[in-house]
Formats: sequence, structure tokens, C-alpha cells
Amino acid sequence: MILINLLPHREMARHRTRQVFRASLALSAVWGSVIAGGAYLWHQNEISTQQDRNALLVSEIRKLESEIKEVATLQEEIATLKARQEAVENLQADRNLPVHLLNESVRHLPEGVYLKSIKQEVQNVLIHGVAQSNERVSELLRNLARYSDWVTKPELIEIVASNLALSPREQRRVYNFTVRLQLQRASDAQAAASAARQSASRPTGAAT
Repeated sequence: MILINLLPHREMARHRTRQVFRASLALSAVWGSVIAGGAYLWHQNEISTQQDRNALLVSEIRKLESEIKEVATLQEEIATLKARQEAVENLQADRNLPVHLLNESVRHLPEGVYLKSIKQEVQNVLIHGVAQSNERVSELLRNLARYSDWVTKPELIEIVASNLALSPREQRRVYNFTVRLQLQRASDAQAAASAARQSASRPTGAAT
């Protein structure tokens, strides 16, 4: 017996194909949405983690900046205290400068030279005196330059010849002079004296 299918099998096959295609599209859309959502959540999590790290770094940087400012302030305070300490030490040492000045003047004053006045302003000194000759003034300058640990840069400012009346009938030729020099602080004078002693104590090398 021969069976004849009178149903529209071709249309039914096309219909099934369309259903399968639509189901595949729907499933692909669902999987795409899931994947896209997962990727979005992963990126958001990474961004949030990086933002937390950035916030931590900013916080630590601010702490370091604050500590650096504190260190800079401490260094400034230390430098100020050192400057004050040095100023006090210099003032204490400078109290004895007039004594050293008078001592050096007496030690290195040649015969035939007389001092009329000594004026000191901090470390600068002006000496006014009278000498019997120009050579006596030159000797005074040499003595102060070579043999004094407390006096530096002696310089002749002025020398003027004049007549000094010893009696109504006797006059003598004299020379009024002005010398400028500088006094060394105690620390500088001690350093110069120590260097001079070390230089003098070094043995001389044999000539080759």
C-alpha cells in the first residue's frame, strides 16, 4: 500500500529552521550579554582597585610631603641655632680683641715710633702716630705683617712730614702717619698660628 503525505513538509522544515535560527540568535544574544556584562564588571573592578591604589599613593605622598616640610623646618631651626651659637662665641672672643691689639702694638712697635690714637670698629682698626722717619713706619708695617698672629692686612693710609718743636730754639723733623689694619678673630688667629707651627715643624727635603 502506498502512503502519500499531503502535509506541507517543506514549509514545516523551513519553520523548524527558522525556530532553530531564532533560538540560536537568542542564545547568542544571551551569551553575548553575559560576556559583555562580565567584562564590564571586571573592568569596573580593576578601575575601582586602581582608584583605591591611587588614593593610597596620594595619601602616602601627602604624608611624605608633610614629613619633608617638618625636616626642612628642623634644618632651618638647627641652622638658626648654629648661627646664634657662632654669633655668641664670636662676641665672647671679640671681647679680648682690644687687649690683643694693644699687646701687638707694644710688641711690634719700633723705636722712634709713637702712637697718638687707636680707633677700632669691630675688626677694622685705624692707628695714628708719629715716627722719626719713613723707615720707622715701614718697619712697623713689616713687623705687623710678618710677626703678628692677630693683625692682618696692615696698610699705610697717609704719611705727612712736619716739624715738632722740642724747645723754642730746637725743632725736629717728624712724620705723622695713619695705618689701617684688621684684627683676626680668636678662631682665625689660632688656626693661623697652628698652620705656622706645622709649617715650621716640617722637615726640609733633601735636594736632588
